[in-house]
Amino acid sequence: MTTAYVWHERYGWYDTGNFHPPGAGGSLPPHSHYDSPEPRTRLASLVEASGLARHLVRITPGEATREDLLRVHTAAYVDRIARASAAGGGDAGDGWTPFGPGAYDIAALAAGGAIAATEAVLTGQAHNAYALVRPAGHHALPDTGMGWCVFANIAVAVARARARHGLERVAVVDYDVHHGNGTQDIFASDPGVLTVSVHQDGLFPFDSGHRHERGGGTAADTVLNVPLPAGSGNGAYAAAFSRVVVPAVRAFVPDLIIVASGFDASAADPLGRMGVSARGYRDLATQLLELAEELCGGRLVMCHEGGYSPVYVPYCGLAVLEAMSGHTTDIVDPYADFYDARPYQELTPWQTTAIEQAAALVGDR
Repeated sequence: MTTAYVWHERYGWYDTGNFHPPGAGGSLPPHSHYDSPEPRTRLASLVEASGLARHLVRITPGEATREDLLRVHTAAYVDRIARASAAGGGDAGDGWTPFGPGAYDIAALAAGGAIAATEAVLTGQAHNAYALVRPAGHHALPDTGMGWCVFANIAVAVARARARHGLERVAVVDYDVHHGNGTQDIFASDPGVLTVSVHQDGLFPFDSGHRHERGGGTAADTVLNVPLPAGSGNGAYAAAFSRVVVPAVRAFVPDLIIVASGFDASAADPLGRMGVSARGYRDLATQLLELAEELCGGRLVMCHEGGYSPVYVPYCGLAVLEAMSGHTTDIVDPYADFYDARPYQELTPWQTTAIEQAAALVGDR
């Protein structure tokens, strides 16, 4: 398999500043923002240091154009981000998504990275592709940013692919620990896009990602959510994919599968409460690769979303890239013995109940 790999040095320059909780009143000194460059830059370093980069097709992204962005976002929102960026910084809309100068250009470059990865797959330059981009995008809505997301990277790439390549059906699978509410909202009334999100129940956004959210109008049943209980590990995620995600995508028969690849369901993440290990992520990638081969000639694109452990994200990302490329490096996950042997890796009865409730929705489609 040939795997395209998108990374740009400027992704590490996106500035979220220090973290000042709204309303804290200066009671504590600010600390470094959770959304720091390190998880991604360290993953990029590991791709190089491991030697895996030699087996990947390097893609240099360009910025998404205004036309690209306006297929998904309102002109007023795009212009607001551009003005604030030029003025030295601001917030993307929810009061918790700060950015510094030059953010518009880097956010457009992140959306452009998703576009470049998708183009590489659709034009046959690569069998599959991974876009290691920043800032993330799956929480961004048409008229506002939120959850540290500015532009809806995957949605922008999907909309462009459909406009330029005539794709009829695209499946978006999101395994970030947080619900992919932005992507869901953008395509909730579009029968040509299936959105499937596997996430920690009630984490973020707090009242989002429920099983009863199914899509509307002619797009009924093109939204599928799999909220998992906190504490779910490799066993629960593997079962959620085999029993819910794979059957749902198979029934949809997409021309392309795009994955929101967030590594914040890992056992080491400071914001999630899940237990997936690098091995678990490798297994999820393998399921998705096999599904893409079966349904759409292997056309699979992964676009990086969250993941806030600078220590462990690199090993999770490398495991996924090894699965995608078919090349195994000499790097060994040094935390495997610590995470893989934990009791929470086994599928529990209460996790099975949550998965079965979501699986029943696939049968209703």
